[in-house]
Amino acid sequence: MGNEPKHVAIIGGGLTGLSAAYYLKKAMAERGAAVRITLIEKGSSFGGRIHTLRKEGFVIEKGPDSFLARKPAMIELTRELGLEDQLTGTNPNAKKTYIIHKNRFHRMPPGLVLGIPTELGPFMKTGLLSIAGKARAALDLLLPKRSSEDDESLGAFLERRLGKEVLSQIAEPLLAGIYAGNTYALSVKATFPQFHSLEQKHRSLIIGMTRNRKQGGEESRTMPEVAKNTVFLTFKQGLQTIVEGLTEALVRDGVRFIKEAEVRSIRKADGAGEGRPYELTYGSGQTESIDGAVIALPAYAIAPLLQEVPAAHELMDIDYASVANVILAFREQDMVRELDGSGLLVPRSEGRFITACTWTSSKWLHTAPEGKVLLRCYVGRSGDERWMGMSEPEIVRAVRHDLQELMGITAEPMFTEITKMPRSMPQYPVGHLQLVQRVRSGLAKQMPGVHVTGAAFHGVGLPDCVRQGKETALALAAQLTAAGSSQ
Repeated sequence: MGNEPKHVAIIGGGLTGLSAAYYLKKAMAERGAAVRITLIEKGSSFGGRIHTLRKEGFVIEKGPDSFLARKPAMIELTRELGLEDQLTGTNPNAKKTYIIHKNRFHRMPPGLVLGIPTELGPFMKTGLLSIAGKARAALDLLLPKRSSEDDESLGAFLERRLGKEVLSQIAEPLLAGIYAGNTYALSVKATFPQFHSLEQKHRSLIIGMTRNRKQGGEESRTMPEVAKNTVFLTFKQGLQTIVEGLTEALVRDGVRFIKEAEVRSIRKADGAGEGRPYELTYGSGQTESIDGAVIALPAYAIAPLLQEVPAAHELMDIDYASVANVILAFREQDMVRELDGSGLLVPRSEGRFITACTWTSSKWLHTAPEGKVLLRCYVGRSGDERWMGMSEPEIVRAVRHDLQELMGITAEPMFTEITKMPRSMPQYPVGHLQLVQRVRSGLAKQMPGVHVTGAAFHGVGLPDCVRQGKETALALAAQLTAAGSSQ
């Protein structure tokens, strides 16, 4: 093969796959090595769940709608692509978030960080909890830390530290909403590892989170100005901006894009090909010889591709929840209640069809024309996927029923948009990190240079996907260049 560039296949054209391609090209160039990248996507477009719709003056996110400002990977990528001036934060006048309790609106107490109180005054005044529930939460200040280092469920952890009421009324709608999961089935170390670290370091969650919050000013010094006073960020023209920026950069770098193509398998080559170690087979039966691969797909789609790696079969054990979101556009005069915040969360105990409603046009000022309102309602979570058996008109009716009872909205929406996402939210069970380690160790032994990454492994947020794509690219670049130098 001489000095031919290495050939890498990246399977999955979502944000993780795009980021992996971008950082692999960059890392190889920094090492003075050439690489040929083929980016393969089963669907008709790149970007995965990200889908910005611009309609009648509205900027509508049909997939994810924002990302956490405190996680730096997305901001760093944005800077590298020259898109920092496109970032925008939430409306500073829409800081309130409400939680529904017994069909009534309760403001989330100021000072909550990931559901943990850092200001006891507002927490003790909230109507979300009984006096006994507040007293039980305060016990966190006195309880010893858990001596065992073993993983436990998020629900068991928070109940142990703060009590059942805080878990069901505050933490569950706030934290489980991120994963659409059951807190008693989610691993605390895989979903919110900082909670475990806070307990081990500070003994008390409340004390640890309060100290961390006070020290947060140090981190903000490296953040762009727009990110310093907002929890969430997006782009003025929608999240599609980052996808367009990445694809343009990759096209300039000569990356080969293939869409509407399914990969059937990746196997060790039999030596009859181009001398590259692996053979990739498409659903059509066509094959390609490759030196390495990054597979950025859902866990259940990865396992069938790696039949030669027994450890990869464990990925089928990762369950997925099915969710959908329903966008509704209204005229401002149709609102009975003032939209004086970013939206509302609905605990499981309320028995509602919707799990949350973002007041999108209040939270993000760029999303609706003047005099118009955009709402985004979420449906579905682990253990409640009834929407999957309903028609679209039935889903809209059920959402509107909840909006009428909770917010008094009786007007017909100007339009609605439904995004269905079956099997889209990976559920990290207790022991998830050990499962991931077993899979990756087995893969490293049997197929070095073939990597699995993405939302199924270490975080579902957009910055988590970018970070995982970058980490995987750097690891693969090191392998490819080490292999090249040893030849």
